[in-house]
Amino acid sequence: MNLSFQKNTDALLLVVIFSLLAIGCGKNDNKTDDKNSLKNEKEKVKDNEKEVKDPDSLYSVVMVGDMMLGTNYPSESSLPPNDGKDILNDPAEILSSGDVTIGNLEGTLLDKGGTPKQCGDPSNCVAFRMPEHYAGYVKDAGFDMMNLANNHSGDMGDIGRKSTQSTLKEYGLKFAGHLSCSTAVFEKDGVKFGLVGFAPNNGTVSIHDLKNAARIVKELKQQCNIVIIAFHGGAEGSGATRVPRRNELYLGENRGDVYEFSHAVIDAGADIVFGHGPHVPRGVELYKGKFIAYSLGNFCTYGKFGLSGNLGLAPILKLYIDKKGDFKMGRIFPFKQVRRGFPVYDDSFSAVELMREVSKKDFPESRVEIEEDGKIIIK
Repeated sequence: MNLSFQKNTDALLLVVIFSLLAIGCGKNDNKTDDKNSLKNEKEKVKDNEKEVKDPDSLYSVVMVGDMMLGTNYPSESSLPPNDGKDILNDPAEILSSGDVTIGNLEGTLLDKGGTPKQCGDPSNCVAFRMPEHYAGYVKDAGFDMMNLANNHSGDMGDIGRKSTQSTLKEYGLKFAGHLSCSTAVFEKDGVKFGLVGFAPNNGTVSIHDLKNAARIVKELKQQCNIVIIAFHGGAEGSGATRVPRRNELYLGENRGDVYEFSHAVIDAGADIVFGHGPHVPRGVELYKGKFIAYSLGNFCTYGKFGLSGNLGLAPILKLYIDKKGDFKMGRIFPFKQVRRGFPVYDDSFSAVELMREVSKKDFPESRVEIEEDGKIIIK
């Protein structure tokens, strides 16, 4: 036999064998990784707690972005299977781990009726009407407070706003962001957490009026230990991951200068600022010792949202702050949305990778750093 031919044949055989082994290992890993990854992520919550030398000296705050669990308008075809009962099952343990947990309720809670909004451009017009009992799923998943300041809070007119507020009250959830309920206070173990929501939309507390925003924050700070700001602002879409430090426009609407706004409310006394609205995650920074997350993207947005690529990333942010509201440590838990809007653990860590990258680009001067595993530290 030709020696050269023999060598080539042996080499080819080795390649085939290693390829088969690699494929086999991949299959075995996939069977266990999906089950173990979320378990490992939950263990990281416990590890974070262990790293706190004096747990009584720190408070933990968990935050997520947009939540629209399914709409029965104009038909029930955009409601999740099994009546949505298990849509928040995967992240529930992490959501429940904070002293206070907050999300942005993108839409209304109303079983039927209401006055659907009218839009200048019908092709870009959607109205969200979640069944009222879905508030129970939000509560059971571990949420304590909801921001209502966004561009879908008025989707069903005043009837929708009033139903949303009364339904959240019924289920024991605090809320803020409407003009009629600009602030809310949640108390746990004697600690009062205040929430204010801002947006550039009718019926909400304006993100543009910085003087009024400062006044509200100062007044709330007198009542609470910790003041948390939620804002719905900035441009939208897969290309909106950067913070430009100027007013941002989308479909002709001024969505605010979220950089200027965030710094202004911290100057007024806010302790944490977190954003949503762009439908994608954005960077984070530390300003005067206070933590700012410029967008947490879509978290649980069933049926009506584009979720391809970075639009489907659904990070959970958990921060540890001291009694002065100063940031000490934190973690980004990587989730993504599948099956039209179910948040599940993402072992590719795509949300962490994106937020890490844009934070470095947009806020190189910031002292906060996101590590590869999602842990957030002060440099």
